[in-house]
Amino acid sequence: SSVSPQIGSYKDVSHESLSLFWLLEPRIEILVLGTGDRVERLHPATLKQMRDCGIAVEVQDTPNACATFNFLTSENRMVAAGLIPP
Repeated sequence: SSVSPQIGSYKDVSHESLSLFWLLEPRIEILVLGTGDRVERLHPATLKQMRDCGIAVEVQDTPNACATFNFLTSENRMVAAGLIPP
């Protein structure tokens, strides 16, 4: 079994660091990523790999990502969040 890498900033978000999210059961449909104080651009290939696994990715600053996660949860959507503290 492998250990997930430490995520210190949005620059550490990779296909490997997101692998946990496509192993979850039941399967999630949306991953909300909070990138800290600001919305940061993730590598397009990383986002494509998640879409190819059937998971939509919403990238926002962390306060908005928390609000989005709560809203989607209230709608009974299958959602997970990866949050980097602001």
